[in-house]
Amino acid sequence: MLTKRQKETYQFIRNYYFRNGVAPKLNEIAEGIGIRSKGVVHRYLKAVAQEGLVELHPGRHRGIHLTEALSEQTAAKFTLPLVGKIAAGKPIEAIQDHDTLNLTDFFLGPNRFVLKVQGDSMIEAGILNNDMVIVEQRSYAENGDIVVALIDNDEATLKTLQKNKDETITLIPSNRVLQPMVYSAKRIQIQGVVVGQMRSYDKQKQTHHHW
Repeated sequence: MLTKRQKETYQFIRNYYFRNGVAPKLNEIAEGIGIRSKGVVHRYLKAVAQEGLVELHPGRHRGIHLTEALSEQTAAKFTLPLVGKIAAGKPIEAIQDHDTLNLTDFFLGPNRFVLKVQGDSMIEAGILNNDMVIVEQRSYAENGDIVVALIDNDEATLKTLQKNKDETITLIPSNRVLQPMVYSAKRIQIQGVVVGQMRSYDKQKQTHHHW
């Protein structure tokens, strides 16, 4: 069983890999999870490797390999055919011998949950009232991430994160009629980071599914 810090280490590696296509370096992991010691990071990595979630290759550049994988049978249940490309005003450009799109890459994963959005504070980021956002539960985030932030252990909000040099945090709405709010970092707890979004349209309103 991994400790909370070890889980955060794994989640950072996984998130970094899927964003950048490569594994992070030790110093990037340390900065990402908010510690200074590379030695401590290495101990966390060894624990994650013992759980079979990563393989470590000492001496190699970015020598961390993710071993997480779904079986082909399981993965097939969460795929849709990728049949073409479309642009407004033009016909579909068919993809020959079309591939499949694995929905697990977008939505499923460990420590993920769904929240229903209420309000219009993020509409200019394309997140509308009653949308569903997929959140990866973790306690760290990077500037520019859309986060679930808990204020004063009381009020949760969905905003874009900005960490300031004076040890304050700005929570930025995506609605020009609303103003960013600045808080002491001690007042804010990151609950998770938005990694996906769903919008379901009622057929009675003659609309469609949006992912």
